[in-house]
Amino acid sequence: MEKIFAVINQMEADGVIGRYAIGGAVGSIFWLEPITTKDVDVFVMLPSSAGGSLLTLGPIYEYLLARGYVPDGQFITIEGWAVEFVLPGTPLVEEALAQAVERDVNGVATRAFTAEHLAAICLQVGRLKDHDRVMRFIEASVLDVEAFETILQRHDLMKKWHKFQHDHLEP
Repeated sequence: MEKIFAVINQMEADGVIGRYAIGGAVGSIFWLEPITTKDVDVFVMLPSSAGGSLLTLGPIYEYLLARGYVPDGQFITIEGWAVEFVLPGTPLVEEALAQAVERDVNGVATRAFTAEHLAAICLQVGRLKDHDRVMRFIEASVLDVEAFETILQRHDLMKKWHKFQHDHLEP
């Protein structure tokens, strides 16, 4: 996976993308035991283009295609992995991207969402697999509860958190 991160780091250095961070299932691997996943979610800020406000992933695909990587639907295969480049679609994801932390993967630096942001995003999305992931964060004791609840309050997710606690944590 470090080869993927090296490619993404080069994209950032070349100005194709702005700040990036790994989220989703692969992002959670930085905090939890590894799980099986088919893709890598790379959340990216795009550099501003002079005179335009339309955000497009086109330059990302052009850059990668020129280097021999192959698109596959919404993904592009990089070093054998399906990689999806995702723009932050909510204030919570924007904050997660801004506050992502540095991680080292076999000598290659990358950024990942914090455990607290990943768990908050899971609560916000609310699918069954997201609830399972929140449980894994809790069981692994990797959440800073005070920081997590501050994030939840800031993004109006306390009702979801209380419901989750009632449904999954109370006897």
